[in-house]
Amino acid sequence: MSRVWKLAHNRSIVLSKEAILMGILNVTPDSFSDGGAYYYIEAAITAARNMIAQGAHIIDVGGESTRPSAKPVDALIEQTRVLPVIRALADDSNVYLSVDTYRAETARMAIMAGAHIINDVWGLQQEPDIANIAKQTGAGLVIMHTGRNRKRDPDVICDQQKFFRKSLIIADNANVATKQIVLDPGFGFAKTLEENIMLMYRAKELQQFNFPLLAGTSRKQFIGILSGKEKARERDVATTATSVILRMAGFDIFRVHNIALNKEALGIADAIQIK
Repeated sequence: MSRVWKLAHNRSIVLSKEAILMGILNVTPDSFSDGGAYYYIEAAITAARNMIAQGAHIIDVGGESTRPSAKPVDALIEQTRVLPVIRALADDSNVYLSVDTYRAETARMAIMAGAHIINDVWGLQQEPDIANIAKQTGAGLVIMHTGRNRKRDPDVICDQQKFFRKSLIIADNANVATKQIVLDPGFGFAKTLEENIMLMYRAKELQQFNFPLLAGTSRKQFIGILSGKEKARERDVATTATSVILRMAGFDIFRVHNIALNKEALGIADAIQIK
């Protein structure tokens, strides 16, 4: 069964037989995997073009590191980092663009600059007004689960239910259309190794929400522990294993660093799934 994900600027993505690849573009000096590599706009544009050539459907541009020990930056710094890249990519290609932010004003400015999607790692619960921006602009909205700064349920699926219930109430109060919403269970965000494993094992249960699902496992610390790869850049092969597992569990969108490897692996998963 195919579903249509409604985005800003009258764009949309059909979610069906082909896994959707979202390329990670961190224009920060301190991201856990590629901090500093794409900090300058020329390097960021080149990296985006490479990911598009390898098969990325979406480029997700972020201006603040979300790793646990990262220091927050103010909104102006974030905007200074992401907006020129989004403008350049909007002019340079027909790719879908996402802004990785929890700030409503950054989200608004990014959509005006040409982005189609808002990817909120705080699931609308840090700045609820971000839901109003999604409503006003028609942007696609990724609502991510996090365990940070909140009391968690010991059962990983129950905790997902409690978190998303609150987030979806915020979205509903802002009259965000259901066709704009994608859910992300937030692998690695204030979750133990055991919790990440259990969440992956029970991933099919996330279908209960009846929204498209996004997987963001790429190069995460728990993958490093399981694979024995200490360096983040060495975790791409292991990442593809999680992508395939989650594709078979019904996930639609895969936010990854290495587009080429995940495209190959997900192509096999897509080919063997019983429709």
